[in-house]
Amino acid sequence: MDQKPIYDVVILGCGPAGIQAAIHASRKKASVLMLGRLNKSSLFWAHVENFMGMFKTSGEEMLTTGLAQAKSFGTEVLEEDALHITPAGRLFDIETESGNLVSARSLVIATGSTRNKLGVPGEKELLGKGVSYCVDCDGGFFRGEDVAIVGGQSAAAGGALTLLALAGSVHLVAEALEVSPALKAKLVQSGAILHEGAKVKAIHGERQVTGLELTDGTILPVAGVFIELGAKGVLELAAALGLNLDESMRYIDTDKRQATNVPGVYAAGDICGAPLQMAKAVGEGCVAGTNAATYAKNMKVAQEGPAED
Repeated sequence: MDQKPIYDVVILGCGPAGIQAAIHASRKKASVLMLGRLNKSSLFWAHVENFMGMFKTSGEEMLTTGLAQAKSFGTEVLEEDALHITPAGRLFDIETESGNLVSARSLVIATGSTRNKLGVPGEKELLGKGVSYCVDCDGGFFRGEDVAIVGGQSAAAGGALTLLALAGSVHLVAEALEVSPALKAKLVQSGAILHEGAKVKAIHGERQVTGLELTDGTILPVAGVFIELGAKGVLELAAALGLNLDESMRYIDTDKRQATNVPGVYAAGDICGAPLQMAKAVGEGCVAGTNAATYAKNMKVAQEGPAED
């Protein structure tokens, strides 16, 4: 059996924080893998005119140039999201949406802030009464129940596969399923009930969720609704890795080195909280990438001894 490749630094997210982290980690001669898609960054669709040294440019151009910079210093890029992250001794095992398996000595989480509300009737009222934003946190409460998961990217797809081992039945509602062909094939074969091209109109129930109404009038009789928009959010990452969050439970808590409470795990950018500005994200990415590379280098020295000249 082939051994999983081990990278010094794996970066989750390829927005401004992730790319800057990759540039600085790679320049320290660390082996770096960056996971994510440029067009999933909120910067990709923005116009920029308040960043030092630039009068006016597009977010797409900045990210594309930044990605080329990171690659020029040796960063490898895989345009997929992380599906599962598991601590493995002093390493972290990562499975991507197409089934690739890698290990990391250190992680930089730069997946951006989570804007995961549907904004439909019943969502706010039934939060904690069947509505959840975290499969990893709350899936176990729905053993044997019929549930629905809403979203079209890796968090929803991976969540559906997780719920199949727990729930009675799993409906996946997605306006468009934007995942790798391998993950989509896995979903189709899994037994999850796919509602591709569907939109949610309302969540029904009074003291508990009783159903999910789609815009075509279909009502799915479910006891739980998991809203999983985008890549893995802060709650999933926190649950998987044991990360401390801030008081709002929306952002990862870090120190001045962008280090979390878990050794080897760093975070940068919007996922660390306000202000949600590119300049802050770039600065934090620089700090996180540098310290993650140093952590990985020190780990290798401790395990293997200093490199020979």
